[in-house]
Amino acid sequence: MDVLFPFLGPLTFIWALGIAFCAGFVKGVVGFAMPLVLISGLTLFLAPELALAGLIIPTLVTNTMQSLRHGPQAAWRSIKDFHYFLIAGGITLVAAAQTVRIVPDTVLLLAIGIPTFAYAFIQLLGFAFSLSRRSARVEIAVGAIAGVMGGFAGVWGPPTVMYLTALGTPKADQMRVQGVIYGAGSLALFGAHIGSGVLRSDTIPFSVLLILPAVLGMWVGGRVVDRIDQVMFKRATLIVLLFAGANLVRRALT
Repeated sequence: MDVLFPFLGPLTFIWALGIAFCAGFVKGVVGFAMPLVLISGLTLFLAPELALAGLIIPTLVTNTMQSLRHGPQAAWRSIKDFHYFLIAGGITLVAAAQTVRIVPDTVLLLAIGIPTFAYAFIQLLGFAFSLSRRSARVEIAVGAIAGVMGGFAGVWGPPTVMYLTALGTPKADQMRVQGVIYGAGSLALFGAHIGSGVLRSDTIPFSVLLILPAVLGMWVGGRVVDRIDQVMFKRATLIVLLFAGANLVRRALT
């Protein structure tokens, strides 16, 4: 194990597998937040750069599975419907990924954690944001923000969920659209961090290791989500955002 994962001891090895399972379970239930859970959990005992490397490949695999849950044709419709979001997000993700090794960890964690926590907190208090109709400008802006967050830390769920929730997207559609957006982002993230040096010979095996527990957790979570109504689904989504955002802020400040 020391040869493949020199930065993991026996106990942290087990913790990494458990965190990947929990992250997959959360994704199976609410459709997103696997990178948030992974980076929040793994940075408890790993450097943020190693945590980012670890989440990239299991995120790509599980997002591909999620996007194809209702078949390739449904996935393609979602791509066409949200093409402005995908294009804007892809451009900013690749650009942001090239700076991840020079931006201080504290800045990255605060930039993700504060808006995530604030949005979830406001929503749980009952203040709702809504959009009466789709707007290309708004979609491009939100996609660009999601891309920057994705390039920095592999986390693009909060702005994506904020946008889809504001549009009043039904649960089944939201799960599929999230999968398509995250799947495209994951593919761009993979390529961008091959170029940035985050994914390399000593971190790729670690990322591959986390695929199986993440997929297993997602499968278990998927059995749960079919029994949750729309109101409970939205509340669970916001609670996940709240705790993940708070943990990232805590990590930045300590």
